Amino acid sequence: MNKKAALITDINGQDGSYLAEFLLEKGYEVWGTVKRNSISENQTVRIDHIMNDINLEYADMTDMASLIRILQVSKPDEIYNLAAQSHVRISFDQSIYTSQVVAIGALNLLEAAKLICPKAKIYQASSSEMFGNNIDGDGFQREWTPMNPVSPYGCAKVFAYNIGRNFRHSYGMFISNGILFNHESPRRGSNFVTAKVVKAAVKIKKGLQDSLELGNLNASRDWGHAKDYVECMWLILQHDKPEDFVCSTGISHTVKDLVKYVFDKLELDWENYVVQNDKYLRPEELDHLKGDCWKAKHLLGWKHKYTFATMLDEMIDEEMKAYK
Repeated sequence: MNKKAALITDINGQDGSYLAEFLLEKGYEVWGTVKRNSISENQTVRIDHIMNDINLEYADMTDMASLIRILQVSKPDEIYNLAAQSHVRISFDQSIYTSQVVAIGALNLLEAAKLICPKAKIYQASSSEMFGNNIDGDGFQREWTPMNPVSPYGCAKVFAYNIGRNFRHSYGMFISNGILFNHESPRRGSNFVTAKVVKAAVKIKKGLQDSLELGNLNASRDWGHAKDYVECMWLILQHDKPEDFVCSTGISHTVKDLVKYVFDKLELDWENYVVQNDKYLRPEELDHLKGDCWKAKHLLGWKHKYTFATMLDEMIDEEMKAYK
């Protein structure tokens, strides 16, 4: 029996690396795309340990020809579109580029798949940022909560979400959206707030840094672990029909909660080190995110294993190891 083939765009990202490991354990033939970078030394650091087990190709979401080529070569049974300019604050500074990669990039991939492998199951990485400040009366966001994004990134994700649904209904393609809330890990990029806080706190503990500048400390997010969430991605494509699913923990914490937990864990008083800098504030803030993942739990049998605390503990432990 031939192995199932899976293609992961942005396989060298946080989610892509964990998903690649997960699919390899499931016996898949794993293909992945990376964007050409003139400084390639650190580009594959998250996947260096599995390089001999995966098939890596250059491709760009804004270059449909490259997507057609990789689909022809990989012949995927499943496609996981994880590629994006994924930093929300930066999307205000690079709104056109973000839209081209996230929105038009998703359309390019769907058009390419329609031509080359219309029977492939496609996972589109959607985001809680699509909801903006809309929230249901009980304090949760779910699959039917109205979407009113407050960032270029969120707007682009709404387009990708809707074009996926349109192709699903128009052409009978198996396209599912995973509406993932914030998810972190030791592999998180250093300019995301969880990694930024952990790295700075460890440096302060080691006497290598004096302070930490942050933006909105009152922003509230539903944080989970990327390792749990890639399992949800896979389960979404194993469902008997294409649907859209929220993936979350159902518990939110503020940035201040995050800071306090990390600094307390390192026996530091965060108020002695953390200062607010307006340059890290968004032009339009998103105040509160908390997802209801009832559908994923009951239809897919998914459940998250990590808590807010165990996720941060792992990030702190891994960062501390770097200094030993």
